[in-house]
Amino acid sequence: MAIEGSSADAREPRIRLGMVGGGAGAFIGAVHRIAARIDDQYELIAGALSSTPEKAMASGRDLGLDPSRTYSSYREMAIREAKLKNGIEAVSIVTPNHVHYDAAKEFLKRGIHVICDKPLTSNLADAKKLKKVADESGALFILTHNYTGYPMVRQAREMIANGDLGDIRLVQAEYPQDWLTEAVEQTGAKQAVWRTDPAQSGAGGSTGDIGTHAYNLASFVSGLELDSLAADLDSFVEGRRLDDNAHVMLRFKAKGSEKPAKGMLWCSQVAPGHENGLKVRVYGTKGGLEWVQADPNYLWFTPFGDQKRLITRGGAGSGAAAGRVSRIPSGHPEGYLEAFATIYTEAARAINAAKKGKPVDPAVVYPTVDDGVKGVAFVDACVASSKRNGAWVKV
Repeated sequence: MAIEGSSADAREPRIRLGMVGGGAGAFIGAVHRIAARIDDQYELIAGALSSTPEKAMASGRDLGLDPSRTYSSYREMAIREAKLKNGIEAVSIVTPNHVHYDAAKEFLKRGIHVICDKPLTSNLADAKKLKKVADESGALFILTHNYTGYPMVRQAREMIANGDLGDIRLVQAEYPQDWLTEAVEQTGAKQAVWRTDPAQSGAGGSTGDIGTHAYNLASFVSGLELDSLAADLDSFVEGRRLDDNAHVMLRFKAKGSEKPAKGMLWCSQVAPGHENGLKVRVYGTKGGLEWVQADPNYLWFTPFGDQKRLITRGGAGSGAAAGRVSRIPSGHPEGYLEAFATIYTEAARAINAAKKGKPVDPAVVYPTVDDGVKGVAFVDACVASSKRNGAWVKV
C-alpha cells in the first residue's frame, strides 16, 4: 500500500500465520490466503484446514505446508504452535460461523492473534463471551469486514467525519444477491448448505451472511451507532429454515446536538439480476454521498444545490485516508481482493506494533471484536423484531 512508513513495514519479518478451515474447495480460504500475501506481510506455515484428518492433510500438501504443521484439529494446532519457538503468531479462522467461538478462544487464550471471518459467532451469547476472552487475552482480534478496506469507502468515512455532509440525516445500505433464488441447498451445494442451516449459520440467513456487511459498512462510513431497528424477515424459498430477504428500518443514536439519523437496510439472496450489489448512501444537511461496490474506485458526492461530483481513487479530491490504502496509480482498478488485503495489512501493522510494545498508529483502522458483537446483536435484533411483526427492538 502506498502509505507512510511502507518501506519500514517491508523490512518487518513476515508474520507467521496459521489457518483454521479454508481447505480444498473453500472459496473464502483462498481469498484470505491471497489477501494475506498481496502486501507480503505474512507467511502461511501451519493449518487445521478441514474437519476430517484426511482432507486436512491433502489440503496441507496442496498448499505446500510441512506435514508436521498440518493438524487434524484446531485445538491440537493451538496447543502445539503455542509451544514452538517458531510457532504461529496469528491465525486466520475461515470456518462456518458455529466454529468461530471455540476456535478463536483456543488461540486467544494462548496469546495468538486472531483474524476471523464474519459474523463473529453464531449467537449473541457466544459473541459476548468471545469479546471477554479477547479483552483478557492481550492478543489482537481482527474481524474481516473486508468492504471497509476499499479506498473510496475510507474516503467517504473521512469526508463525513470532516463535516462535508453536515449533520447526517439518512443512511441507506443494501446488499442484494440472487444465488439462493432456488433451493440450491437441497442439491448439496456446500456453500449453500451451511449458510441455510441454523446449527451452523446461527439465527440469521441473509441477515447474518450479507446483512451484517451492509450494517457494518453503514456504521463504518457514517460514524453512527445504531439505537434500534424494526425488521421484516422472509424465507421465500419453500422449506428454507433461515431468512433469505430482509427489510430493516434503522434508528441511530443522536450525535451531539444533531437530531438522530434514520436509515434503511435491505439484504436479499433471492433478487434475480443481482450478484453482489453492495451499496451505501449517506445524506446530510450539506450534501450526499453514494458508493457502489460494482464501481469501487468511484465515489459520488453532491453538495446541496450544486452539481454532482465524481471523486476517483487517487484522483483530484481524494484524500489521505483513501491514499494510504491505495496501491497503484489512479485509473488502474483496485477491487475486492485488494480491499481484503487492506484488512490484513492493517492487522499486520497492529501486530508488529504489539510485538514492539508500541501504540498502533491512529491511522490504522480495522474491524474489531466489538464490531463483531454489534453485528451479531444486529442479527439477533432483526430476528426478534420480525417475530414480533416488525416491532421496534433496541440493539
